Amino acid sequence: MQFGIRLHDTVQAPIEERLKIIKDQGFTCAHVALSKVISENSVAPEALTPGYAMYLKRLFDRNELDIAVLGCYLNLANPDPAQLRAIQEKYKANIRFAAHLGAGVVGTETGAPNVQYKFEEACWNEESLETFIHNLRPVVTYAEQMGVLMAIEPVVRHIVCNPARARRVLDEIASPNLRIILDPVNLLETCNYEKQDEIIDEAVELLGRDVAVLHVKDFVIRDGRLVSVPVGQGQCHWDRILPYMKKEKPYMHATLENTTPDNAVEALKHISEVYSACAGS
Repeated sequence: MQFGIRLHDTVQAPIEERLKIIKDQGFTCAHVALSKVISENSVAPEALTPGYAMYLKRLFDRNELDIAVLGCYLNLANPDPAQLRAIQEKYKANIRFAAHLGAGVVGTETGAPNVQYKFEEACWNEESLETFIHNLRPVVTYAEQMGVLMAIEPVVRHIVCNPARARRVLDEIASPNLRIILDPVNLLETCNYEKQDEIIDEAVELLGRDVAVLHVKDFVIRDGRLVSVPVGQGQCHWDRILPYMKKEKPYMHATLENTTPDNAVEALKHISEVYSACAGS
């Protein structure tokens, strides 16, 4: 497995410096959200030219790093027609950029049925899921045309809130260019974390063959809330999910989340040791 890091969790520095730092720390890939790591120039859709993509690709190649995920985490269930069109066009700009950048996937979460992109119970109803599928479909079609993979990330407080709904999205769109970013912690909440083994097993059973990238973090229950923390500092059962990935997904990208510059290396060491100890069967 190729372990990486979310680039905006690294030290505040120009991207050229960030890449050298994570290479020296032992990471081999990165999750890149352009607006969170680049401030010295525009990353608006019109700025995402082939030349800019190729410049960034040279930086990553120089440091022997892959771009595991180009993050474009917008709300494809936005009910405002003008805002939705702008969101879909931004996805298309990122897809074009990814084609020249050589990114593994363009990643997205799955939104909420409001312009604020915040949780409401309507996230979990049938209408919201149908809306998301309808609005995602032309984006995936564009990804097919550009030879790029899109990947959705199920999150318990978003529309695609569990493995079964994620499987339905994959089956209804039925595109080889639509994949899964699997973050087991994002499937958990205070109401279900005690059943994490059951949830992890369901995710592997329903989604395992379509997982393109893992997101790696941990969780604790604090003051009655589920809080994300660096891997190794919580109670996620990574030894439950990694054996399947080790056996079935050689050299897959897995990027750490919720780390800081002070604890990233320790988190990498922890998950690497868990992975090495897995039997892969």
